Amino acid sequence: MLFKEDEVARADAMAVRNECGWYRWTHDLVDMEGPDSTKLLDYLLVNTVAACKVGREKYTTMLDEDGGIIDDLMAMRIGEDHWWLSTLYGPQMMRWLDAHKGEADVTYKDITLDIDMYSVQGPKSAEVMDQVVADKVDDLKRFEILDTRVGDVEVRVDRGGFSGELGFEIYCKREDSAKVAEALAATGAHELYTLEVYVRSLPMEKGMALRQDYHHLTPFEANLGWSVHLDKKGDFIGRAALEKAVEDGPKRAFVGVEIERESYEDIAQNEIVYKRGIPVGKCRQMIYGYTVDKNIGFAIVDAKKCPIGTKVTIGSNDSPATIVEPKWC
Repeated sequence: MLFKEDEVARADAMAVRNECGWYRWTHDLVDMEGPDSTKLLDYLLVNTVAACKVGREKYTTMLDEDGGIIDDLMAMRIGEDHWWLSTLYGPQMMRWLDAHKGEADVTYKDITLDIDMYSVQGPKSAEVMDQVVADKVDDLKRFEILDTRVGDVEVRVDRGGFSGELGFEIYCKREDSAKVAEALAATGAHELYTLEVYVRSLPMEKGMALRQDYHHLTPFEANLGWSVHLDKKGDFIGRAALEKAVEDGPKRAFVGVEIERESYEDIAQNEIVYKRGIPVGKCRQMIYGYTVDKNIGFAIVDAKKCPIGTKVTIGSNDSPATIVEPKWC
């Protein structure tokens, strides 16, 4: 939980929005390779994964047979038949691969305990990175990958992140983690200490959600329809359900909510959203946004009953709120 008066959290947020901030936030990583790796991923994921070039990555979702999101991830193409899958749910990914591998000629392993990741985010992040890594990152395109060094340490850099700002991620071996942290600290850039700022507040202000926020929604309901390639060749898990969802239209909507009270302490995850006393959905997350100076959150609501601008209340204490587009800055 974050509060307006928390000056440490505010400084963390403002560093990323205005200059540059860095922090260690290691995702789960699954390493996959083999001649059938790309074909298998095209079956598991909604994008045309085969179109991803070596040295690039794609944001994508993985669905169940009902078309509901069970994971979102970055698929990083390290080589022609070699991928890194960056997720927050590595053990689940391994089980899903086991269940759907079939006769595919692939091998995969969870390498989470072997790799650390540092995120460098903000308008001046390229300047900081150029002080740290051996190769310039200025011309690195969004979702492009670069193998380089920090001092004598081999690292993998991608241009991406979870802040909504220009940013980069540095992957290194776990035993080299301290050296990368020391190099980042030596630049004088602001190190973030508040987990809820870089996992929740900063991303939420930019409309960036976690899987747990829209778990089991279809990509269309979760505002991720742009990532679905219904025209790609071959089948993928959840395809038939998504085709029907397009015909039927969305039943639920993933929306933003703005709380009208100073505090949201009385609102917890999955609190019921009411419209004139009638339940119309659930609030998924709440946080304070230091860039917008508002209590903001995500909710899943009845798509027909809760258009943008609808006045609602949340929770047993009837906290007043307004349904808004799920992006604030």
